[in-house]
Amino acid sequence: MSTQEKKSIDSDEDEFYECEASPKKGNHSRQHSRNSSLPKAGYNSHRTRLPVKMFSRSEFSVWSILKQCIGKELSKITMPIVFNEPLSFLQRITEYMEYSDLLTKANESPDPTSRMEYVAAFAVSALSSNHERLAKPFNPLLGETYELVRPGVRLTAEQVSHHPPVSAFHAESENYSFCGSIHPKMKFWGKSVEITPKGNVILHLKKWNETYTWSNVVCSIHNIIIGKMWIEHYGKMDIKCIQTGWETILNFHSCGWRSHRQHEVDGYVLSEDKEKMKYFIGRWIDNLYSYDVTANMDNIKYEDALQNQLPNQRLLWSANKRSDQSHEYYNFSNFAITLNEMGEGFKSLPPTDSRLRPDIRKLEEGDVDGAGEEKHRVEEKQRESRRHRKKDKNDWCQRWFKLDKHPATGQNEWIFDQSYWKRDWTNCPDIF
Repeated sequence: MSTQEKKSIDSDEDEFYECEASPKKGNHSRQHSRNSSLPKAGYNSHRTRLPVKMFSRSEFSVWSILKQCIGKELSKITMPIVFNEPLSFLQRITEYMEYSDLLTKANESPDPTSRMEYVAAFAVSALSSNHERLAKPFNPLLGETYELVRPGVRLTAEQVSHHPPVSAFHAESENYSFCGSIHPKMKFWGKSVEITPKGNVILHLKKWNETYTWSNVVCSIHNIIIGKMWIEHYGKMDIKCIQTGWETILNFHSCGWRSHRQHEVDGYVLSEDKEKMKYFIGRWIDNLYSYDVTANMDNIKYEDALQNQLPNQRLLWSANKRSDQSHEYYNFSNFAITLNEMGEGFKSLPPTDSRLRPDIRKLEEGDVDGAGEEKHRVEEKQRESRRHRKKDKNDWCQRWFKLDKHPATGQNEWIFDQSYWKRDWTNCPDIF
């Protein structure tokens, strides 16, 4: 274990999201005349595995780190790098977009019930990548960014706040825009770690001028001390359309490891008159079905959907099959494996992009000690920057998002500055 990993407990405020950034000195401009229009259809080739397989964690004990933290907010604790996966939290947010085709289907649906069905399926699908992902992502440095460009859609994310830690993102398509901010709160309760993703997400379907909002449900990792660790989502997700008054209620069921209802989700669509229009049933790790309200929802089982026994049932979403080697690569989905790849197509990235983080890159390449050393270096660099700003009484200035009133919700939200796509990185901070 490296020297940095042995410093596993750091209970001062320099913690998970402690790392801040200072404006970069000198001219780091990279102007590009590249067309900023949305990417066209037609996938380029993406990698199907990481450079090396993940290392064994068998000699490391999570309990040895967390036993002093029962009931505490884990953002006050620095975890050894062996418990990380080689992605930033900004990249984890981007996994929302694996099933973005559901949003295109929603925008193309003339029926409000059908639009709600696809929006609900998208909200459930966004959680599926968490299945068996028991390692934590790297905490973004203040000012860190990430961009994703795929056929028909592009996304930008930025770490906009340190205290509290807030990650903002914005995705754009010809059919929709999808944005939000997430402030993850984590607590250890003795046998489990609970993650509450504070913050709202906002979806706008352009064809119908409809705005949908919702918050994600709680995530828990069980059997931290002994036994096989496993993950579940539980709680109520309430999806609302601001303009029409339509609503979807989804219930993510909490249950034991051996329960037959593990990972199940059910719910219904409500019209503006509070009439139930459709029922849902599925599992957030696998799929989501809708069916007619002529059935008695209380008597319906998930197995009924698998056997095609529900009235007018429709499969809205089904999870992509993971590689047979996924367990050797941090249980990443095929989509997640591509998120940190580099190549000729990434020359125009800003210097703050997560792909350029040396600690994440080294961990991906299997250099655990080197990753720990780099993580320690960039964190110390940013702490020093914060001290200088405090001394000079300078406030941090976000680069690509501004806190302002959202035109649809009327609430203060982080609004994306489209000038990002002009690709002028002159005033980007030096954080790595």
